[in-house]
Amino acid sequence: MRFDLADLSLFRHVVEAGSITRGAERAHLALAAASTRIRQMEEAIGAALLVRGRQGVTPTQAGRTLLQHARTILRQAERLREDLGAYAGGLAGQIRVLSNTNALTEFLPEALSSFLIGHPQVSVDLEERLSDEIVGLIAEGVADLGIVAGTVDAGDLETFPFRRDRFVLVVARDHPLAGRSRAGFAQVLDQDFVGLDRASALQRFLADKAARIGRPLRLRVQLRSFDAVCRLVERNVGIGIVPETTASRAARSMDIAAVDLTDPWAVRDLTICVRRLDELPPYAREFVRHLRIDPDAISDAG
Repeated sequence: MRFDLADLSLFRHVVEAGSITRGAERAHLALAAASTRIRQMEEAIGAALLVRGRQGVTPTQAGRTLLQHARTILRQAERLREDLGAYAGGLAGQIRVLSNTNALTEFLPEALSSFLIGHPQVSVDLEERLSDEIVGLIAEGVADLGIVAGTVDAGDLETFPFRRDRFVLVVARDHPLAGRSRAGFAQVLDQDFVGLDRASALQRFLADKAARIGRPLRLRVQLRSFDAVCRLVERNVGIGIVPETTASRAARSMDIAAVDLTDPWAVRDLTICVRRLDELPPYAREFVRHLRIDPDAISDAG
């Protein structure tokens, strides 16, 4: 049997996306071409690689075995490309990063831009996920590094401090809650909320917290950014939960007030996690060093 790197990369994308359609998009292939490649791989092995259902696809035992080897081979190919790229004038390659909503929206844009300006031959594939999902995916080798909430158990992964922030309630200045300095999440669940769209890791996190309390999260509007949330909060459409850094910035130009959340999960120490730092390609290790901050700086920020 012969599989080229494109076959292995496609199969990895399909399994990680849970869909041949989305996997084909990630691999930049037409759906028909992707389906043909998968079928030819199954014919070459003589066994099914995927279980196809209405909700998408999942790997068979043969598929899981192939996925494990595909990830290893693709990592080695990337390392080879990086090593040879050094002879072509510098570091070259792609870094796969998974991040929770808070880090993705508030801290990574600035850190990414400064790194990429200094490393024009490096690209970054960035995907938003829940913190606990990220830990599992990094352990499986799906991505090079993740940025997660510090409260998540990282297991055997190596971790490094990134940033600290906290979530706060934002309300219109004439809202009854605006006069309060603190409130618990459970105390405000009778209010209408303005939130992020359903694909957002933070929105799924908040919906889960509300469900554990036994109350629904009453979302009136779902938007694509924290700034948009603050704009509708200003218009009294509902209240929102955003990072304190967002609330402070928005309050300079909007009639909103921030109310501290008393829940322990509201304080967010953000952490970088990797399988093994010394196993990353040099450009990925350099990116981790670029993102890391002194632990004392986190304490000062708090």
